[in-house]
Amino acid sequence: MDDITVIYKNDFGLVFWWKRYAVEDYKKINLVFNNTALHFTALELLTFLQHIETSINKLITTCNSNNQEQLMLLETPAPQVSFVCNYEELICIQNLVEGTLYNLELSPSLEHYRNQNTSRKNKF
Repeated sequence: MDDITVIYKNDFGLVFWWKRYAVEDYKKINLVFNNTALHFTALELLTFLQHIETSINKLITTCNSNNQEQLMLLETPAPQVSFVCNYEELICIQNLVEGTLYNLELSPSLEHYRNQNTSRKNKF
């Protein structure tokens, strides 16, 4: 743990920066959960949050109360990588990403992003 700077963590995963990094990994945010490591820029992390919220919303609208373990596809900013998650996993990943954005002081960006999505939904 001496080689990393922890940005945020919960019981599901950990988000960190490497203290020493290669030039191509400069300021990449490392998100680790379920034996998986994702390396994102801050913008990619915001995009990932959008994918998480889309998956949660789809799961809520398609899931009935008898099927709490229904699975949903979670897209990532890398088009070649997707995850299959249940509701609980999606919420834990959402917490990791939102906690990270908050600790990176990107919460104003997060609020702006949410306001844009809300205004788009209200147009339809």
